[in-house]
Amino acid sequence: MTFNSQSPVSAAERPGSLLVLALLTPVAGAIAGLLGAIFRLALERGDRLRDALIFWAHGHRTLGFLVLTFSCASAAAMAAWLVHRFSPRASGSGIPQVEAVLEGEQHQATTPLIAVKFFGGLLAMGAGLALGREGPSVQMGASSADTLAKLFKRNLADRRVLLAAGAGAGLATAFNAPIAGAIFVLEELVRRFEPRIAIVALGASSAAITVAHLFLGYMPDFHVQDLAFTRNNGIKLLFFLLGAIAGLTGIAYNHAILGAISAAERLSRFPVELRAAFIGAAVGVLAWFAPALVGGGDPITQRLLEGVGTLSAIPLLFLIRFCLGAVSYAAATPGGLFAPMLVLGAQLGLFFGIGCQFLFSGLGVQPVAFAVVGMAAFFAGVVRAPLTGIVLVTEMTGNVTMLLPMLSACFAAMLIPILLHNPPIYESLKARAVQKALAAR
Repeated sequence: MTFNSQSPVSAAERPGSLLVLALLTPVAGAIAGLLGAIFRLALERGDRLRDALIFWAHGHRTLGFLVLTFSCASAAAMAAWLVHRFSPRASGSGIPQVEAVLEGEQHQATTPLIAVKFFGGLLAMGAGLALGREGPSVQMGASSADTLAKLFKRNLADRRVLLAAGAGAGLATAFNAPIAGAIFVLEELVRRFEPRIAIVALGASSAAITVAHLFLGYMPDFHVQDLAFTRNNGIKLLFFLLGAIAGLTGIAYNHAILGAISAAERLSRFPVELRAAFIGAAVGVLAWFAPALVGGGDPITQRLLEGVGTLSAIPLLFLIRFCLGAVSYAAATPGGLFAPMLVLGAQLGLFFGIGCQFLFSGLGVQPVAFAVVGMAAFFAGVVRAPLTGIVLVTEMTGNVTMLLPMLSACFAAMLIPILLHNPPIYESLKARAVQKALAAR
């Protein structure tokens, strides 16, 4: 049974009262906003605790190294245990699972998912795994919205609309980007524009961000210097080229994520908790030597958007984060892909921009502008949701002068993977999740 208005529908699939749905929408959005805001604050506390542990560990040499490594391994293992024991569908991003529910390929997971996603995500990201907060926020928002719909006895069609809107509200809260949250529902989750869905998505994201602002404040997540509008045709061509490179790199990242998951599954003779512990221990070792490189990556992105980076250092840092993101996702703990992708996109863009500034000194290249555009382009290359990526980066940076360059770059970043027949990452992950669920029956 698919979420498709063009096919014959049963009574359960016919839309109910729009007024009732509109009244439930702000409640669903507010719940998603509250959950997402508390989750963000808890993650910030977890990051501070990890930083304090790293500081302490460096003062105790061998003992500190062992304690740090063991702590990261234990936290990752505990996160994987929570998923395995209480809610297997809480593994990973959660977005593929939400899409599978909307398309009728899976049933919505039960309420314990919210607790597992919250505490499991907190443990995994607190351990320093390169995962995004948006995955838990999206799935918690979707699950809470579906619970609300069932409480008020809405039919299947209304439950799906409210579930999708709750997911979008979770994304809006995760990145302080309400418009991106609503667009995400239409472009990625349901993949069509329908006034009924648009109304609910907009209402839920608006309510979520209103609640979230009470806890998180009103400022964009990233501060970016003033960037000039692009008028030089040569620079416009460079943005297009950056998009093409981002598209090719996005293909490689998709293969890396799926390859890491396959490698982890080939080690199925070992308990999932042990596999997660091994990954957590490796992250702990990295945290000892380079504490700034672990975690979701927002501080890294902010430094890149301030222009901090060199041609010699960025490629190595990009390779580390590229591998860390794929390996972290294979740990089967709660956590998303968006935030790590934004880091990689900013790294790719800044490196390209610095190189262009060196090669074409007469064009007046602003490397930070390429970092901003790189975030949207890499997102489009991996997820194939360019409108979501463009609006998300625009809202997160509070910058509108890069809209046209982002359009050009995202065009190229979308075109290359499609011509090369590389599916979007969430489509691949959803297919794996559905296949795994069928095999488990």
